[in-house]
Amino acid sequence: MTTIGIGVIGMGWMGQVHSRSYSMVSQRFPDSDLNARLVICSDNVEERAQKAQKMLGFEQSTTRWQDVIEHPDVQIVNIATPNSLHVEIVKAAAEAGKHIFCEKPVGRIPKETSQIEAIAREAGVLTFVGFNYRWSPMVMHAKKLIAEGKLGDLTQFRGRFFSMYGSDPMGLLSWRFDKNISGYGVLGDIMAHVMDMALFLTGPVKRVVSNSHTFIPERPKPIPGKGTHYSVGQPDDPKGPVTNEDYVGALVEFENGVRGSVEVSRTIFGPKNQFGFEINGTKGAMNWDFERMNELQLYLPTGDGYHDGFIRLVSGDQYPYHGNFNPGEGSGLGYEDMKVIEAYHFLKSVAEGEQTQPGFREVLDVAEVHDAMVRSWDSGTWEDVTSIAID
Repeated sequence: MTTIGIGVIGMGWMGQVHSRSYSMVSQRFPDSDLNARLVICSDNVEERAQKAQKMLGFEQSTTRWQDVIEHPDVQIVNIATPNSLHVEIVKAAAEAGKHIFCEKPVGRIPKETSQIEAIAREAGVLTFVGFNYRWSPMVMHAKKLIAEGKLGDLTQFRGRFFSMYGSDPMGLLSWRFDKNISGYGVLGDIMAHVMDMALFLTGPVKRVVSNSHTFIPERPKPIPGKGTHYSVGQPDDPKGPVTNEDYVGALVEFENGVRGSVEVSRTIFGPKNQFGFEINGTKGAMNWDFERMNELQLYLPTGDGYHDGFIRLVSGDQYPYHGNFNPGEGSGLGYEDMKVIEAYHFLKSVAEGEQTQPGFREVLDVAEVHDAMVRSWDSGTWEDVTSIAID
């Protein structure tokens, strides 16, 4: 059994999800002989740090994130903080020789993502990013079908992430709506997932034309340390300005000739949490939606006219990783199961000493597309995707 010491920084919902996920790896992947030791957690709110320690089984808790990095038994530093802290924490962890898991978007803006990637690369530490939707069994099957040429030559990709978390004008002005802390809004928060999926399934992007908009310009101010971007205030609460975007849309041209579109919104009214894609090729097509994550709609006509239509595949243990959680078809996986698969891959990467994907190189690929989108907001025209990597 290989035991790896874990330190988690930021004990909000996402920090708790990561902590549970590490703990589950030895149970869901028993043949891997991997075990996570929850050494220390930190949060700037002492009550939250102490509660996380007790609830999740950490050996220690602290209000100083530096204590996590300095702890001699911590091998992986897991960052689940607001984006404004990413550069500082990654720099300290890399200098200490710790391997780093950071939630997307890894910095507030593409320039910070580039800085972070260079810091970790120069330090020679292993990295990983929370692009968990890659690990849905049906997405993994979709990737396999594309790689095998079942869809023929790809022609079109359409990706979207529509979430209602900001649709209520009384939704609190959490840090996600503050450009100084979050950086960009939905570009970093949810477009990052859409672009990672596009690059993962379809390949590199050549150029984009994009636009953005803020639909709700002000929101009720939260009580410090209380509430999340899902919390709701009252009409007479003091309000503050939203300083980043609620919506981003773009037309996309991939290097392999595929054309398509991507679109995200946090203020849309209707879809609850609809992250999905549609892909068309010269021989077939497919579509997937996280709201029905255990299904894949697949169009592979046989040529005799009898099966010329979409069929619904239901996840089961014949698909990647499903059997680690449920033994039969139709017994679905959920969000945190994907996070367990994610944790397994990073623990395996650290145990073997080999960089795996998605790491900081892959999130930099996403940031380079985002950089072109932002330039397009200003120019109003097509912008090429160019390297922003630091040599």
